[in-house]
Amino acid sequence: MTLRIRPATPADATLIATLIRELAEYEKLLDECHATPENIRQSLFGGNPHAECVIAELQGAPVGFALFFHNYSTFLAKPGLYLEDLFVRPAARGQGVGKALLAHLAQFALESGCGRFEWSVLNWNAPAIAFYESLGAKPQKEWTIYRMTGDALTQLADQAAA
Repeated sequence: MTLRIRPATPADATLIATLIRELAEYEKLLDECHATPENIRQSLFGGNPHAECVIAELQGAPVGFALFFHNYSTFLAKPGLYLEDLFVRPAARGQGVGKALLAHLAQFALESGCGRFEWSVLNWNAPAIAFYESLGAKPQKEWTIYRMTGDALTQLADQAAA
């Protein structure tokens, strides 16, 4: 088995959009997925990239991806690495692809001077939770994630203009 992790390129925009849609379907969130090759190309590879992506290949075939970006820890006074999405196609699961993607990003985080590497997982995704905990990751139960989108985001932003 030949496993390769490589940085994504603009030529991968269609592949990345496809993998994101496969992830959204697995997470039962396909109706919320608006990823297209065009907006992936712009947001990852345009003039002001907002995130980075690596592709996992088995025997030369793409089987997964990890999409990530830097954040910042004020308490550590260091950058952090935030994994937005990790996905391995079902046929490639159990072959070390997910672990290889996470190890690749852990190495990247350390090389980049990051003080932490973190991500979120859906509460119902027991296989992912067990996998992450088997690697030594710890849930942060004292934190609650808040999200603002759509009309609520627009309404709050409108208050800045007032």
